[in-house]
Amino acid sequence: MRQVNGNYLTRVVSDPSEIASTDWDGLLGACEAGDTRNPFMRYAYLHAMHASQSAVPETGWTPRFVTLWSDETLVGACALYLKVHSYGEYVFDWAWARAYQEHQVPYYPKALIASPFTPVPGPRLLASNSEAKHALLAAVLATCESLGVSSLHLLFGDQEDLAVCESAGLMTRQTVQFHWTNRAPNDSVSGYADFDDFLSTLNQEKRKKIKQERRKVSDAGVSFKAYRGGEISTDLWELFYQCYSQTYLEHGNAPYLSRDFFQRMQDEMPENWLLFVGYTPDGTPFATSLIGLATHAQTGEVQAAFGRYWGALARVDCLHFEACYYQPIAWCIANGVKRFEGGAQGEHKMARALMPVTTYSAHWLAHPSFAEAVGRYLDREREGIADYVDHLSARSPFKGPAP
Repeated sequence: MRQVNGNYLTRVVSDPSEIASTDWDGLLGACEAGDTRNPFMRYAYLHAMHASQSAVPETGWTPRFVTLWSDETLVGACALYLKVHSYGEYVFDWAWARAYQEHQVPYYPKALIASPFTPVPGPRLLASNSEAKHALLAAVLATCESLGVSSLHLLFGDQEDLAVCESAGLMTRQTVQFHWTNRAPNDSVSGYADFDDFLSTLNQEKRKKIKQERRKVSDAGVSFKAYRGGEISTDLWELFYQCYSQTYLEHGNAPYLSRDFFQRMQDEMPENWLLFVGYTPDGTPFATSLIGLATHAQTGEVQAAFGRYWGALARVDCLHFEACYYQPIAWCIANGVKRFEGGAQGEHKMARALMPVTTYSAHWLAHPSFAEAVGRYLDREREGIADYVDHLSARSPFKGPAP
């Protein structure tokens, strides 16, 4: 507990439950552009990560949430974690960790401002106004220095966060994701009429490929049904977790998130989830794809969808593409949803008309020599990212300029 700039009191808490949910979500609402509410920075989502034992010290995520107070009013807060590894982040710094190790300098623990296991861009420095946002970052940096961490990394921040970080001298980094936009060619207002209308905007090769992939799933007798919010029963959540866990285990890893985390999503944030369930010809459910939803603050209308988790209990050719891309895109078209974010990385998503989008992170390294070296590396990397995006855009799957 200490003063910042003489105007604010800083409190660092190790348990998110020490922060009132209404205070946290109020700051989130003040930071978000327009009326769209990103579910992955909501109090309920972050608290569930902690309470379900998914993002806790035992799994390498030690919460040290930094809060900023003016008298008894919360005016700033961020989800800061101490990390002893770099898993579950999606902005890769393994090379930096190796360089530290080679010079016998400890890289871990490091500090991270992020939504755990969630590569979705959005506000990270929550504050009631610009002054408080700058003061919050100053408090975070002071906290990092007092904790003796090697570095601070703010991941997938929005433009306002990035501007504040740059003004404080942090280095910025760019990565690329792939997002689908529900916008008919040469029309910034209307979305696609249906999936066939969307397909008609693609070049012949990509249109043919998508039709072939969807046909393989339908020829196998697989059908899908979408369930949203309260329609997702406990049995369906159980099925989802079984599919999700099996897919992780098939790749030799334990699932990041516990069953209790998803129980909390069912109980506390049902409106933010959409589940696609795949059925065998005899009606047996065997595959699932869970999609996050951002909604309008007043109307509850879905503004954006986010590909999150999937799994299957049996193999079917092209099932992943159907469950994770084509079903969500078709649902977004039918429901007038503006954007579908496919998650981190994956050039293969371009063949499904998810186009490259630049995302941003900000970094502070305590060691001056390493900070200088990383700064030079990031200068070169930014040039490479710009060339990479240009190269990808030149391979657009659309007939003309991408909508």
